[in-house]
Amino acid sequence: MSSAHSRGAVRVRVVRPGELTEGETEAWRELRAKSGQPQNPFMEPEFTLAVAAVRPGARVAVVVEDGEPAGFFAYETGGLGHGRAIGLGVSDCQGAVLRPGLALGTRDLLRACALSAWEFDNLEAGQPLFAPHAAEEFASPVVDVGEGYPAYERELRARSPKFLRSTLAKERRLGERSGGLRFVFDERDPAVLRTLMEWKSAQYRRTGRRDRFAQDWISGLVRDLHGSRVPGCAGTLSVLYAGGAPVAAHFGLRSRTVLSCWFPAYDPAHARFSPGLVLHLRMAEAAAEAGIGMLDLGRGAAEYKDALKTGELRVGEGAAVRAGVRAGLWWLGHEPARRAHSFVRGRPRLAGYAQRALSRVGRIRDT
Repeated sequence: MSSAHSRGAVRVRVVRPGELTEGETEAWRELRAKSGQPQNPFMEPEFTLAVAAVRPGARVAVVVEDGEPAGFFAYETGGLGHGRAIGLGVSDCQGAVLRPGLALGTRDLLRACALSAWEFDNLEAGQPLFAPHAAEEFASPVVDVGEGYPAYERELRARSPKFLRSTLAKERRLGERSGGLRFVFDERDPAVLRTLMEWKSAQYRRTGRRDRFAQDWISGLVRDLHGSRVPGCAGTLSVLYAGGAPVAAHFGLRSRTVLSCWFPAYDPAHARFSPGLVLHLRMAEAAAEAGIGMLDLGRGAAEYKDALKTGELRVGEGAAVRAGVRAGLWWLGHEPARRAHSFVRGRPRLAGYAQRALSRVGRIRDT
């Protein structure tokens, strides 16, 4: 399927991701590489293609200017013309890949895609079409290892000496008690991926959160990406073994220069040794050795992110809407809930009550 709309010298063609030509996917990669933004794998065509394999509503608007590909906008379709970011719910970087100065407005793009609204929750900073539509901004902590791991460890030692000493001491004790540690940056064994997913599902239940891996499309997407070896978007399973058994693992996506951290988990039986923190230090070390300059820890407050980070990116949440009845229906169905969540997040005491309530729900589920 495909449809086309034009405005002056700019033409927009909507296709299923699998209908992109080889030349178009290469143009997408080139535009992204020239954008000046961190090379986040969620913004690469391979991520959209992977989502399309498990989400039939995936689409790509191909923007053509003067006969050449000038932009790509990946999204998912829903009822009543309501759209969402590709992979919304698990994608950590969202937006369009556009040639600078492209003569295309937000409403024109939405109209060409037959969308009344497009929802996002991790909009990349500096998106010219969608940044004005972000209702809120959030920090996405990052770890800069561009100068090498020793430089990063020196920074940690100066900024958080107690944290670093404690984590390294726990690493030594875990190794002594288990008979030795082993770290694998890129583990290909699918059995270990299943173990990680089981740990993560149990963590979701304990904390009263929705189990993402109970959704077939998410578990299928992760399994598919684990087999991806494309340089711009390669699934990377990192594992810390103690005595030959996995005690902590993380599955993320990497480009040549960015490791996007996605699904970390550990065996609760070893919690006193903080294996997840040890794992992240070893991931930072291995990433630096592989030429990766940044680990993007993703949006969301967490003590381990505060301890590890060297800086922050900014991501946005909100929706671009096109005036009309359908957009109004979208607003009524989504905006009140988003504002309620924002109200709770902005009040630490209330957020603490909410988290404790969720944890109690999780404990009840497990009984």
